[in-house]
Amino acid sequence: MTNHRIAYCDPIEHGPLIEEPAGLKNPRTGLVYPMRNGIPVLLPEGAVEGPNARYQRLYDRMAPLYNLATSLYAKWKSGADALRRKNYLDRLELQGATTILEISVGTGSNWPHLNRGLEFYGLDLSAGMLAQCRRRATHLGLQFRLCQGLAEHLPFPSSAFDCVFHVGGINFFTDPAAALREMVRVAKPGTKLLVVDETEELAKKHENDWIGGAFFKNRPRKIAPPVDLLPPDVQDVAVDEIWNRELFVLTFRKL
Repeated sequence: MTNHRIAYCDPIEHGPLIEEPAGLKNPRTGLVYPMRNGIPVLLPEGAVEGPNARYQRLYDRMAPLYNLATSLYAKWKSGADALRRKNYLDRLELQGATTILEISVGTGSNWPHLNRGLEFYGLDLSAGMLAQCRRRATHLGLQFRLCQGLAEHLPFPSSAFDCVFHVGGINFFTDPAAALREMVRVAKPGTKLLVVDETEELAKKHENDWIGGAFFKNRPRKIAPPVDLLPPDVQDVAVDEIWNRELFVLTFRKL
């Protein structure tokens, strides 16, 4: 876990942070973002609200069993988790890439299917999911950095990453438009971005299930690919549906 080239910045001001024994400090404001179990908590004060707060609690509770549950679901549906992930991960443009950022990284279940020579960066709102991701990334021997933060306020400098993607979660973000703006902001010009999440069709099918209901029951809004929420500085927008219309795949390129 060495040779990281991209430093954290303040999630609101995007100014540099300095390391101190208590955490990462904004030298201009004096605000210190704490470290918990070796992972920086880069959350703006009072920013975790609305649907974000609900799903943070949900994922924290489910974290210990999340890998097993998703693996069993993939085997039940198709018998091959890797093939299901390949369908969307192959759309990333990784030729010549060095740094890759996954928003809502969860347990890092996409990372084993990517080039292990990359520098991996992962952000998630759930501390429980990040703990699982760290175990996986360490086992794989990856170069990685993890932080707890909000997709709507990314703690990274602008135009920093060769690849930025998000799988699962944007349907229930408190402010998905802000999250999309932030994803575009931290990507280098010309970068192809990928956003994947469940479809409304899948949500309706499982909203009354024991597990599915926890995610889909009383969802904050009807699910649709957030094409109309994209910022103006993108092009090559494309939408697809995969896995028997269970997931939508949205791709676009930063100008």
